[in-house]
Amino acid sequence: MTVFGAKRATGEMVTEPLVADKLSAYYGSQQAIADVTLGFFAKSVTAVIGPSGCGKSTLLRCLNRIHETLPGASVEGQVLLEGRNVYDPEVSAASVRRRIGMVFQRANPFPTMSIVDDVTSGLRYAGQARTSREQYEAAERVLRLAALWDEVKDKLHMPGASLSGGQQQRLCIARALAVDPEVLLMDEPTSALDPISTTQIEELMARLADDYTIVLVSHNMQQAARVSMYTAFMLAGADRVGRLIEFGETNQLFTHPSERQTEDYITGRFG
Repeated sequence: MTVFGAKRATGEMVTEPLVADKLSAYYGSQQAIADVTLGFFAKSVTAVIGPSGCGKSTLLRCLNRIHETLPGASVEGQVLLEGRNVYDPEVSAASVRRRIGMVFQRANPFPTMSIVDDVTSGLRYAGQARTSREQYEAAERVLRLAALWDEVKDKLHMPGASLSGGQQQRLCIARALAVDPEVLLMDEPTSALDPISTTQIEELMARLADDYTIVLVSHNMQQAARVSMYTAFMLAGADRVGRLIEFGETNQLFTHPSERQTEDYITGRFG
């Protein structure tokens, strides 16, 4: 299902730093996804689409080991980050989550923290950015990356929760970027935002893809078509188990899908 060492239209070689290999996930005895094998290309946005309940968010949470934090949750198969299985017993979950950051559907700024404390919380937890100057410099760097610096530079000591919804989501993106991850997972990051904030986040994703591997779960097929270079389509059968149906370059998948189920979904026949 994956294509290693593929070429973009520009002729540039691309690699897959993150690969799900025969990945299955369970909530107790209920299987949620089955045998997903899928590679995510470097410096690209890969969108994961499909109807509700097909396992998109579960897949995302398995990639950085957040899934296992739920009671009774388990995983089979592998997630390879630069060739090493993140579920290897010798690999700590904390180290995985530093390398594979995540932004959730709803912005979750820490309610009692200032903006500068919020975005540098991961660094401080890791024993970095210990002085006020280091924290300020780190905050400025990532707030600029998240296209938020000009809007908050004069109120860094205000609570992050005082920002607008779109600003809060960019704050959470800045927080995820502060620890220099290689991969950024985004679980429907614009579903609760207005059109202007949605456009800002989409433009931000496009810029970040110059330096990061981004995996985006989206219910919005127009968004997936706008921002992603590759798209994976997932679908659950009568057994309610999600499976990967098709993966390919976004333009090709949306215009000439290989599978009838993909065509039916993107043309609105179901979902």
